[in-house]
Amino acid sequence: MTVAHQLLTADDLLQMPSDLRCELVKGELIDMLPPGYQHGRIINRVAVRLTLHVESQRLGVVLGAETGFKLSRNPDTVRGIDVAFISTPRLPTHDLEKHFDGAPDSAVEVLSPNDTMTAVEEKIDDLFRAGTKAVWIISPARRTVTVHLPDTQPHVLRENDTLEAGESVPGFTCVVGDFFA
Repeated sequence: MTVAHQLLTADDLLQMPSDLRCELVKGELIDMLPPGYQHGRIINRVAVRLTLHVESQRLGVVLGAETGFKLSRNPDTVRGIDVAFISTPRLPTHDLEKHFDGAPDSAVEVLSPNDTMTAVEEKIDDLFRAGTKAVWIISPARRTVTVHLPDTQPHVLRENDTLEAGESVPGFTCVVGDFFA
């Protein structure tokens, strides 16, 4: 006799204990380890720089702290993003207690020692399928930013290179090394 495995929904994820850190991928719960000090510091440095630019240009909002984005339904996929940008036309008209319904315009992920390339690539694919325009993968160990754009080869930027966000965050530029200072 086969026992059917019940898939979880985005609403089920919201009911999980608050001390759990996890994502929902095609209805399956994926446990995630809490990030370390360096991870949090880099996320903050990226978020501050993006927020200053986005707010001064009135482009939208920058979200951090593993904000949940509902990328697909039936089965549901909810991904936590380290730093995300949502443009003004896509902002909800009211405060949300649930996950953002859809993908961010741009996503930033800071690699942790336990991340696998397969898992990172799957997350990038989920984001692009849902409509994200750019994903930046930051490697603290290599001190690099790898820029992923849909249907193009990733481009690696090193500490002395300048990251130019292009259409994904209009007008944003930053020296890569500033994320690690």
